[in-house]
Amino acid sequence: MIFKQLFDQETWTYTYLIADPVSKDAVLIDPVNTHIENYIALLESHGLQLKYTLETHVHADHITAGGLLRQRLGAQTGVSQLCGAETADIQIQDGDVFEFADGELIKVIATPGHTPGSISFLWRDRVFTGDSLLIGGCGRTDFQGGNAGAQYDCITQRLFTLPDETLVYPGHDYQQRWVSSIMQERTTNPRLAGKSREQFIDIMNNLNLPKPRLIDEAVPANRYCGLDENERQDAIVLRDETLPLRITTKTEDLVAAAKQQITEVTVEQAKQLLEESNIALVDTREESEYAAGHINGALLLPRGVLEFKIGSLPELADKSKTILIYCRTGGRSALAAQTLQQLGYNNALSMAGGFEAWKSSLTS
Repeated sequence: MIFKQLFDQETWTYTYLIADPVSKDAVLIDPVNTHIENYIALLESHGLQLKYTLETHVHADHITAGGLLRQRLGAQTGVSQLCGAETADIQIQDGDVFEFADGELIKVIATPGHTPGSISFLWRDRVFTGDSLLIGGCGRTDFQGGNAGAQYDCITQRLFTLPDETLVYPGHDYQQRWVSSIMQERTTNPRLAGKSREQFIDIMNNLNLPKPRLIDEAVPANRYCGLDENERQDAIVLRDETLPLRITTKTEDLVAAAKQQITEVTVEQAKQLLEESNIALVDTREESEYAAGHINGALLLPRGVLEFKIGSLPELADKSKTILIYCRTGGRSALAAQTLQQLGYNNALSMAGGFEAWKSSLTS
């Protein structure tokens, strides 16, 4: 097998290549968009065909190359279904197994905490932990819906129960360390070794770290597999030509599942609520859509940045307040309402039919 650990000096990010020299199947974990030409050259030098690009989470410190590699090479993108990256080809779930080459398996372990959708990948005797478990540390939990208690639980109950000799390959390292092991992290990691759950939560709640430099750019882009607005249109064309059934089904399944868990209201019910109640109205479309037309008084909170932008809006500080959400036709708003529920908002409503239905009601 071919295994390479690649490094991005600008963001201290590790990318991992796993490939079979016989079948020529290859997988990239956490690719960085600024290195796409290097990846393609590396694949070509070994005569490899990229089958998957897999993400450990929606990153806040760099932009993934997954979408571009899908365009250039046809590789399928895989992101946790809890990350809100609805354009990914594969919505990964805990326990999923990716098979490539001749019986090579990459197993998915859900490791939430750094973000709700953080996952780790286990291949042979190696676990790729993203930001969930770092060498001598772990990812922060103070944005993107992070949860220190959940992180402690997944590390101690899922990762630390792997065999001692399992090699730990993290998503980053800031001291030029390349690899650790489960035994080393369990026994020496200063945030975890000998620490109770309460002690760990206290440590994580008092890190006082600066905001990631690229977060405002990276998180929204990574929700679209790293593509900007123009590239997304190209990606839609490519998807429709190559993977129409899988993509459509996955997106529709996500929206359908969300609608089973949230409350939808009609346009007429929405108008009545806006007239009678002190509620917050949220537009979860993109900025360009909002600028082209929106409901008066609506707050702009795009789906791609919801988790880490919501705390900056004083109108949404009260989690018991009724929040009415809309998008273009009702799909994104259903997913946003589901996310708000997970963040503790008990009265998040989605407007069925979205802005298109609202406009139609004004002319009928």
